[in-house]
Amino acid sequence: MKITNVSRRQFIGQAFAAGAFVVAARLTPGSAQGIQKPATANAWQPSVYLGIEPDGTVAIVAHRSEMGTGARTCLPMIVADELEADWHRVRVVQAIGDSKYGSQNTDGSCSVRDFYDAMRTAGATARAMLEQAAASKWNVPAEECQGQQHFVVHSKTGRKLGYGELVATAATLKTPAANTLRYKTPKEFRYIGKDVAMVDRKDLVTGKGVFGIDAQMPGMVYATVARPPVLGSAMKSYDDAAAKKVKGVQQVVVLEHAQPPMGFKALGGVAVVASNTWAALQGREQLKVEWTESPNSAYESSAYKKTLLETAQKPGRVVREVGNVDAEFSKGGKTLEASYYTPMLAHAPMEPPAAVAEFKDGKAVIWAATQNPQAVQDTVAQALKINKNEVICNVTLLGGGFGRKSKPDYVAEAALLSKQVGKPVKIVWSREDDLQFDYYHSPAGLYMKAAVDDIGLPTAWLQRSAFPPIAMLFNPAEEYGGFQLSMGWTDIPYPIANLRVENGAAKSHTRIGWMRSVANIYHAFAVQSFTDELAAAAGRDRVEYLMELIGKPRVIDFNKEGMKQPSRENPKFAFDTARLKNVIDIAAQKSGWANKKPAAGRALGIAAHRSFLTYVAVVVDVEVNKGEIKIPRVDIAIDTGRVINPERVKAQFEGAAVFGTSIALMGEMTAKDGRIQQSNFDGYPVARINQAPYATHVHIVESDAAPAGVGEPGVPPIAPAICNAVFAATGKRLRDLPIKKQLV
Repeated sequence: MKITNVSRRQFIGQAFAAGAFVVAARLTPGSAQGIQKPATANAWQPSVYLGIEPDGTVAIVAHRSEMGTGARTCLPMIVADELEADWHRVRVVQAIGDSKYGSQNTDGSCSVRDFYDAMRTAGATARAMLEQAAASKWNVPAEECQGQQHFVVHSKTGRKLGYGELVATAATLKTPAANTLRYKTPKEFRYIGKDVAMVDRKDLVTGKGVFGIDAQMPGMVYATVARPPVLGSAMKSYDDAAAKKVKGVQQVVVLEHAQPPMGFKALGGVAVVASNTWAALQGREQLKVEWTESPNSAYESSAYKKTLLETAQKPGRVVREVGNVDAEFSKGGKTLEASYYTPMLAHAPMEPPAAVAEFKDGKAVIWAATQNPQAVQDTVAQALKINKNEVICNVTLLGGGFGRKSKPDYVAEAALLSKQVGKPVKIVWSREDDLQFDYYHSPAGLYMKAAVDDIGLPTAWLQRSAFPPIAMLFNPAEEYGGFQLSMGWTDIPYPIANLRVENGAAKSHTRIGWMRSVANIYHAFAVQSFTDELAAAAGRDRVEYLMELIGKPRVIDFNKEGMKQPSRENPKFAFDTARLKNVIDIAAQKSGWANKKPAAGRALGIAAHRSFLTYVAVVVDVEVNKGEIKIPRVDIAIDTGRVINPERVKAQFEGAAVFGTSIALMGEMTAKDGRIQQSNFDGYPVARINQAPYATHVHIVESDAAPAGVGEPGVPPIAPAICNAVFAATGKRLRDLPIKKQLV
């Protein structure tokens, strides 16, 4: 891959050919015209995002990263649809990091849901200007001109002009006001709702795709870092004599250890710089490093699990309260209670973190597999003590991310080393590096208690959680859940007269970060497992019980109940229980729930959960035999609002079924003496082909509702559905994850 350094001005020049009609920021929602104000802090406000070149080529800037979700395809599809562009004449250009694009953090399943309206406005504006340009050439009213597949057609005469022929004229026109735009109706959609192949597919299947690990710069050297093995420790002394004898090793460089708050800072340590990655790794093996003690040196996973579960048993901070739970419990009726636990998890993307950086003349140029190029700018600028505008971050393809690559500590390492050695430096983390220095998914202890009536429905419901929060990255003193509590915990949709949700304090001993589905994983596990336990205790059919527990169809606005939900949870995304019940009904029907009765060692399990504004119900068919679990079939029903690209949606839910199965069966990271014990896939396996679901059927609800998240919502219901199926098949209730070691 040939790489040249580019400035922002050069980037625009390379993105669009000379003479291109470039649609600028003032056309977008939240623009200087003030026609529409940004709905959220994440509103898209680029300065340049769409260009039409004189030859008619439409260049669309993809401001989000591609890590398998299809973001680089789906967002341009929306623009092309409203523009009435011929998809075969669209060229997608990957954006560099720049705040003018709004948020570029490809995280939180929000690429489409946050930018659907903005992308439509982009396309509709450009089409309107092209129609106006044609009208002026023909001296006819603009209303008689319509964009159609890369041409503007005059409806009365049939005359037509290609988009390329209109570029020069369109570029001279005033930008139309947003409230004058005509948007296509759903029946007119040409691409939205259709299967469209990923724009990167050919490169991916032919090996031409450029990932972070492929990036190169002229004259670059390679580095690997021996990092502090315990969070909070630092290098005390080192001996690099043997390392320097390794062929190819050029330098050994000390990186200053990070001070709290850790944020996305490089951890520090001792770096070996070499002429190739293998030499750097071999040199690191020969280093002798002594580390200081840390307040986290006594961290041990099994003891910490006990601490979390004990915390969850005790009264915590109340984060939602309805009625009077204590009074109902004091009546002395039938009650049930249970504790659940989910362990620390790692992201484990197939491509470990990788980046190349060059610091020269006070500026940094980066090539990185990153989900968040703007965070790269911030982090690198802070590390190098330069202005963020002096950091150019180019984005490669990502070999998986799952949230890990939104945290650019590895990019900061490359930049800091480049500053020290005076050359471009490439950092490639090994698998061991990735697993042992991750931003881990929180372990969690959860406690559930319910008082039930004569038919087993709860009259009082208490739930408590304890987990180290992500906020500790930015405030080491933070011990409470914060925004993670709104992820399937405070927003449970059961209309129980007496309900209380609590959260206990938990200290962190490792870096904690967001991972695919974030806190929804442990919250869904506890709520959906306990729901199944109540149904079993009542002797009720699980689906029937779940439907009755959710209650009559209604729309719940949790903000009106006094809870502060994240800004994304605006009223148009209020919790619609009818949509949740609908996906439960579909999953049950498609799986044949009513007709399949448990057999020896085989049964169905169900779980339903809303996350990232998408409603999901999962039925898992599980077969248990001598401690081994097989999953012959999974049925996933989803209502995610308007679907842009069904093929991409199905792929992400199929992937979620495998990801969720890995977590449920085997996912567990542990620590002893403050050090992570796993170092590769032998200790932290992911589901292989014989362990993954044999067949996953994704059933998409057709909907005109606003698009919701897709990449993450499929994960949370998988683990409880598997555990509920295991109980139905064997009578063994599994309340801890991972489950496989409990069946041996």
